[in-house]
Amino acid sequence: MMKNKVIALMLAAALGAGLTGCGSTADTNKESTADTSVTAEEQAERKDASAAEGESEESSEDTSSEEETEASSAAKSKESAKTDTEAIPSSTQEVFAMDTYMSITGYGEKAEEAVEASVAEIERLDALLSVGNEDSEIAKINAEGKGKISDDTAVMLKKALEIGETTGGKFDVTIYPLMVEWGFTSGDFKVPEEDTLKELLKNVDYKKVNFDESTNEVSIGEGQGIDLGGIAKGFTSDRVMEIFEEYDLLSGVVSLGGNVECYGTKIDGSKWRCGIQDPTQADDASAMLGVIEVADTAVITSGAYERNFTDEESGTLYHHIIDPAIGYSANNGLISVSIVSESGLLADGLSTSMYILGKDDAIAYWQEYGDDFEMILMTEDNQIYITEGIRDQFTGNYPVTVVEREG
Repeated sequence: MMKNKVIALMLAAALGAGLTGCGSTADTNKESTADTSVTAEEQAERKDASAAEGESEESSEDTSSEEETEASSAAKSKESAKTDTEAIPSSTQEVFAMDTYMSITGYGEKAEEAVEASVAEIERLDALLSVGNEDSEIAKINAEGKGKISDDTAVMLKKALEIGETTGGKFDVTIYPLMVEWGFTSGDFKVPEEDTLKELLKNVDYKKVNFDESTNEVSIGEGQGIDLGGIAKGFTSDRVMEIFEEYDLLSGVVSLGGNVECYGTKIDGSKWRCGIQDPTQADDASAMLGVIEVADTAVITSGAYERNFTDEESGTLYHHIIDPAIGYSANNGLISVSIVSESGLLADGLSTSMYILGKDDAIAYWQEYGDDFEMILMTEDNQIYITEGIRDQFTGNYPVTVVEREG
């Protein structure tokens, strides 16, 4: 998922208001509301404190009422709590990896060490998985047709193959040659010839990938190439959460090119608020289709607005979410899919898969497999569908329909 640098910077700025960007940026509209409410509270505290002090000065005797004493005490208590929160060490770093800008923020005594370790882990995984790095495990598999992979890569490949199976091949790690032909790996976009697509589609089949879990040995079919980019950032954000736990952080959030995962709650105990980019206003970073409140959760969004190009001859818009069955951009009525799950790994793979499936099949999939995730779907007619598990967490800026469990 391609993002520009401004997105990561806006995310970092929004953290103070407890807002994270999901899909592309922070919910700046909500940020203003949050800032206003904080200002109002501070003003109330100042008035309470001022009133108490004024009463004390007007009388040479101790004639403060019980209400004034309570007001002064409450104001001091709030100010003390605020000071304690501000005293908590924090650290934020930004890094460019996995072809996108990323932002990592942690709160706690070892925040700086945890964030530094997270950046190092992101860079290690990037080197491990990059299809453009000839020394990476994935590049070597593609070049040689077989090889042995590390435990980390094995976890991702196993999950990718599982999602491929349950979605009927809508998530397919062997789609890489198609992505190359379309130019989505290089930025040199073009519409492939029909005959070329037909030949490439013969080799797009995750079932031809042989993976021995006992030895971590992998082999692929002739003419195939694999790419774990559709699931790698989800795995990476999960690893950052593990690092935050290892360093005993109090709170934290990571945005990996639109993949947002939150560690715990905000410092004040409230939930993180994740604004999801409005795909109908993709050029407006502040335009949101809605906001969801979460804790210890990943929110990962896929949309056609993320990486696309318009064919000069036909005027047709093509995007990077390719349907493995046809070799063209998915066009099943959805314009945005967000997956909400404790597992970034799962959410990453499913956001792409559900987009390709379309609304009805995505809902049917959730009905069967949705014990570990929830969904936010937006259709071409500007309708939002959310699954029942997040009905109390999500606020939409378009008409919202809650999908309930059957039976």
